[in-house]
Amino acid sequence: MVNVIKLRKGLDIHLVGAAERIKRQLAGSGEFALVPDGFVGMVPKVVVKEGDHVRAGDALFVNKQCPDVRFASPVSGTVTAVERGERRKVLAVKVKADAEQEFADFGRKDVGSLNGQQVCQALLEAGLFGYIDQLPYAVSTTPDTKPKAIFVSALRDKPLAADFEFELEGNETDFQTGLTALSKMAKTYLGIGAKQTAKALTEARDVELTVFDGPCPAGNVGVQVNHLDPVNKGEVVWTVDPSAVIFFGRLFNTGKVDLHRTIALVGSEVKEPAYYDVLVGQRIGDATDGQLKEGRNLRIINGNVLTGKPCTADDFLTAHTSEITVIPEGDDTDEMLGWIMPRMNQFSTNRSYFSWLLGKKEYKADARVKGGKRHIIMSGEYDRVLPMDIYGEYLIKAIITGDIDRQEQLGIYEVAPEDFALAEFVDSSKLELQAIVRKGLDILRKENA
Repeated sequence: MVNVIKLRKGLDIHLVGAAERIKRQLAGSGEFALVPDGFVGMVPKVVVKEGDHVRAGDALFVNKQCPDVRFASPVSGTVTAVERGERRKVLAVKVKADAEQEFADFGRKDVGSLNGQQVCQALLEAGLFGYIDQLPYAVSTTPDTKPKAIFVSALRDKPLAADFEFELEGNETDFQTGLTALSKMAKTYLGIGAKQTAKALTEARDVELTVFDGPCPAGNVGVQVNHLDPVNKGEVVWTVDPSAVIFFGRLFNTGKVDLHRTIALVGSEVKEPAYYDVLVGQRIGDATDGQLKEGRNLRIINGNVLTGKPCTADDFLTAHTSEITVIPEGDDTDEMLGWIMPRMNQFSTNRSYFSWLLGKKEYKADARVKGGKRHIIMSGEYDRVLPMDIYGEYLIKAIITGDIDRQEQLGIYEVAPEDFALAEFVDSSKLELQAIVRKGLDILRKENA
């Protein structure tokens, strides 16, 4: 019998601009880039130089702290640039794709006959191991961390999130192979949503299946870890994006690194929200060119509206991007008597506007904060949208004050910045909670290194 966990805390935000379940083709500029910032916590060491020719699957850079962890080129072609920022930080390694793609051959493997060490070695050789993250610290992991369990969440429930079941169509065999490969390295948990019906999910083998029934953020892998096997000090769990599970399966089934995935172009400022088949590292403008509405200042977000980062059309999709979101900046919006108007078309979590009278409705959101930073208000706001067995407000205060002992007591080892995305959205104090949590995790990681 499948384990079902019902969650009551959380918040579903319904926004205009969800993707229609159709796939559109991209013309493509032929320029790709692997972005190290997509692999959080990893310090890159570039192993190619401008003018080098690489195959799909050849390493572009490695983890400086653990050189065995390589990061594969998504395409074959010529390295055109190694972009650097302040203090020579590597921003991106760009590759101009060949007309005919050439793949490094890592050999097909029968996952069922492999042990955990052989699976790990195969992922390292192919430059895919870095797609595995870990808790604590919410960073790209290394093979020496020895996890007690591996977690995969196939439920995406943030506003305008891409539907993984749509991406899964046609990739069912590779997904199962990837799950089996993960199960060789540690006990593997697969979390799905109550409304998901794909047999590749509901009948998945070699995993412990759990159904999460509740509002966002039930799909957050950190929430699922908290309810199934919480992380204590000294313990490690690995977390894997479901798209990366497909990458792993393709490697074992074909012997090639194939980083094709399906993403959604969504948001109120997109003419025709839909899905696109892309490669990791594809130029964002390949999807947005000709698809954005005109006449307003727009914010393009590389990722989700709650957790993604602002970008431009000339930036590139990162390793874990599942959607591109486009919303108005809102800096050209004028509201006469805005603070006193009933605002029937704006979303409110505490019924400050009369829009709640309209029931379930899709709203058009913009990027305005609508207020300045204030003193932190201990009002229980975070707890209403944080379905984890932690005291969110007290943890944030401990991070701000730098009280490491208190952070450990309050459960910082089992959280990721995205777990506080909804709390940041509803926060009356207008604090950047995800940035605060990220800073706290980075400091704690250095302290424990």
